[in-house]
Amino acid sequence: MTPGAFGEFFYEGGDNVLWIFLLLTVTIGGTAAYASGKAIAQTWRPFRQVPLYSLLLAAGVRFCHFPCSRSPSLSPGSYAIDFLVALLFAALGFRLVRARQMATQYGWLFRRSGVLGWRRAG
Repeated sequence: MTPGAFGEFFYEGGDNVLWIFLLLTVTIGGTAAYASGKAIAQTWRPFRQVPLYSLLLAAGVRFCHFPCSRSPSLSPGSYAIDFLVALLFAALGFRLVRARQMATQYGWLFRRSGVLGWRRAG
């Protein structure tokens, strides 16, 4: 797939939209979303806050896309993709921390079940 086809059918932007998407949305936005998901879990807040933070992070990523690729800031399709990437990384960070917390804090009740899960001890 050429970068032009990526931009035309998947994500709005200029000539280097694929590389800018990978750098801004996946690398920088994904890292920020992962950190926010971990922070939400570390403070024992509920998962329902993860999508709210992901919406805000996606808006920040869209704001950064404008000067880099001259893509429209208010493009609903691109915003939705940025949100989904942020939500994925934030949910991963949240779940990793929450699984560790449940097995550590409540070791008499729960054991780790894989990387992202826990189960009842016994």
